[in-house]
Amino acid sequence: MFNLFNLTLKLNGFPVEKAKAEFDTILKIPEEQYPNFIENKKNEIVAYHLKYNPYYRNLVGKSTFENWNDLPVLTKKDLQQPLQERLSKGYTEKTVFINKTSGSSGDPFVFAKDKEAHAITWASIIYRFGWYGVDFNKSYQARFYGIPLDFIGYRKERLKDILSKRFRFPIFDLSDKILEEILSKFKTSKFDYINGYTSSIVLFGKYLKERNIVLTDICPTLKVCMVTSEMLFDEDKVLLEKYLGIPIVNEYGASELDLIAFQNTDGYWQINAETLFVEILNDNNQPVPNGTEGKIVITSLFNKAHPFIRYEIGDIGVLDEKSTSKKPILKKLIGRTNDVAILPSGKKSPGLTFYYVTKSIIEDDGNVKEFIIRQTKIDSFEIDYVSSVALTLEQIQEIEKAIAKYLEPNLHFTYNRKEILKRTKRGKLKQFESLL
Repeated sequence: MFNLFNLTLKLNGFPVEKAKAEFDTILKIPEEQYPNFIENKKNEIVAYHLKYNPYYRNLVGKSTFENWNDLPVLTKKDLQQPLQERLSKGYTEKTVFINKTSGSSGDPFVFAKDKEAHAITWASIIYRFGWYGVDFNKSYQARFYGIPLDFIGYRKERLKDILSKRFRFPIFDLSDKILEEILSKFKTSKFDYINGYTSSIVLFGKYLKERNIVLTDICPTLKVCMVTSEMLFDEDKVLLEKYLGIPIVNEYGASELDLIAFQNTDGYWQINAETLFVEILNDNNQPVPNGTEGKIVITSLFNKAHPFIRYEIGDIGVLDEKSTSKKPILKKLIGRTNDVAILPSGKKSPGLTFYYVTKSIIEDDGNVKEFIIRQTKIDSFEIDYVSSVALTLEQIQEIEKAIAKYLEPNLHFTYNRKEILKRTKRGKLKQFESLL
C-alpha cells in the first residue's frame, strides 16, 4: 500500500519514523516508572527553554528553577508577541511548523512547533485513531470542517484533503439543500469514518432523523465518528449513534498542543500523557485534588522551538479520582473560562448551563435546528435560533420558567429567528457568548 499520508509528512521535513519509534518506546514504559518519566521530561523541557529561550527566561525572571509550582502559568495574552521573539535559539520561522489558533476563545495567536515535536504529535494522533481501526494512510475520511474562503487558502486546503485521504464538507451553510448534497455524497463514496465539529455533525444527524435514515444503510463502509472542538451533549450522542449507526468518539484537542484527551474504547476520556503533562489548578495556580474542578493547564513535553509550559488553555475541567500517571482520565470538561455568565444576584454560572437548560426544552419536537445564546447585559440575553416555524409563546414561557428554576428569576430574553447562524472563520459555533 502506498502510504501517501506518511510520505507527505516526510516530504515536509517531519521525521515520522523516528517520532513513531520514540512514541512506541514511551508506550512501553511500565506504570510504576511513569511518574519518573514525566518528571524527567518536565525538568528537561523547562531547563531547555530557560537556557535557549530568552523570552521564556524573561517570563520566569531567572535562569534556574527549584519548584515546578513556582513557574508562571502562561496565558494566550502572554504569547501574543511577534513569533520571532518567542522562538528558541537555533530556530527560525523557516525551520519550524507554524500555525495559528482558531481564536474561538477570543484570543487567537500564531504558534510554532519544531519538526520533531510536530512529528510526535502526529504519532500520538495516529495511535489514538488506531484504537478504532482508522489508518491515516488507507481510511477515507468524511470531514465536517471550515475551509478558508480565499482562493489560495481554499485550494491549499483542498490539496491537503486529497493528500490526507479525506473529503471536506464546508460547514458555513448547512441548509437542508446542502445537507441533501452531503447525503448524496455518502451514497456514492466509501467513507470509513467521519471527523469534524460537533455542532455540524449533530445538525446532519437531525436531518437524518427527520427523514428516518440511518447513514450506515446507505454508506455501509462507515466504522466510527470522531467529534471535536465543541461540547457533545449526552442526548446528541444518543441521536448520532442511532442515525449515523456507528460509535461516536469524543476528542478534545488544541492545535497549538496535540490531542489532549480522546475517548478510549472503554468510554473514558483518556488524557494524552505521552506528549503532554496536564494539571488542574485553582485560581491561585495551585494544583487541586483529583475530582475537583479547576483550570486546565498543559505543558508540551517535546516542543523545543516554542515554550508551552504550564499553559492555561482557557478551559475548566475535572480529573477523575482513578487517574494514574500513565493513564490520567478527564472526568468532565465544563467549558471555557471566558464563557461564564455573571447574573444580577452575583452568581457566576458556566454559560453552557443556559445553553443546556434551553436545549432540553427547545429541541423536544425537532423544530429548532440550532441556537446560540448571548449575554448582552447583566440581566439580558439574546437567543438566535434556526427553525422550521417560529417559537410559540408557550415554548418561550417554558424556557424562561426552566431558566428561573435552574439559574435565577427575572432575567430578560430576546428571541431572534435566523436563516443560518454565524460561525467563526473556522466554522465553529460558539454556543454561549458573554458580551459583558
